[in-house]
Amino acid sequence: MKVMKKIFLLFFTLFLLIINNLIAQKDTIKVEDDLLNSLTSDSSNQEKLLPDHMIITQRILWGEKGLMRNFNTFELTPEKRANELKIRRTMLVTHQVLGTLTSLGMIAQGIVGSKLYNGDRSLKDLHEGIAAGVNIGYFTTAALSLFSPPKMFNERKGFSSIKIHKYLAIIHMTSMIATNILADQLESEGNLPPSNHVLQMRKWHRAAAFTAFGSFFAAEIVIKF
Repeated sequence: MKVMKKIFLLFFTLFLLIINNLIAQKDTIKVEDDLLNSLTSDSSNQEKLLPDHMIITQRILWGEKGLMRNFNTFELTPEKRANELKIRRTMLVTHQVLGTLTSLGMIAQGIVGSKLYNGDRSLKDLHEGIAAGVNIGYFTTAALSLFSPPKMFNERKGFSSIKIHKYLAIIHMTSMIATNILADQLESEGNLPPSNHVLQMRKWHRAAAFTAFGSFFAAEIVIKF
């Protein structure tokens, strides 16, 4: 019962954070709307419709010769590029909202997982259910960022919140994959009495999970600044 109360509080916090995320988007949306207006009205922008640097997933889909350029809807023109930026904005807002949901799911998973490690096997199904939800939320959140259309201009030189956000993404993506691999290995051990090897894997699994959550949560916080 106490576990369910904690999870309820987490999702109430989620509701408040989502509202905060949506409010925080107002200034970003205004800036992007100004950019869209200048893009479609200024013919001099036609020669600079894409940034010089894009991540590989964006280049494959949205580069000058990317897969999406085979469709008339996404021809590389100022008007259609403006529509891409609207798609990007929607995807990134969704990315932030799902990110908040996923981080709270990770906290719930940590609460349940700690009790499971302490011997409460009745929570095993709940633990696996939350894990499935966290994985769906996490990798959907990642996909919304990785496959969104690129922004209009290059990033400014030096450190920025966006760059730190990306560096943290490398850490939490690696940790998340490691967490899942170790979870599968632990699952394959079944209900046999834990050996020293299994106990060691549990420690690594827990460390990977906490690293994934810590870097993921930090990435959420740093993007606000």
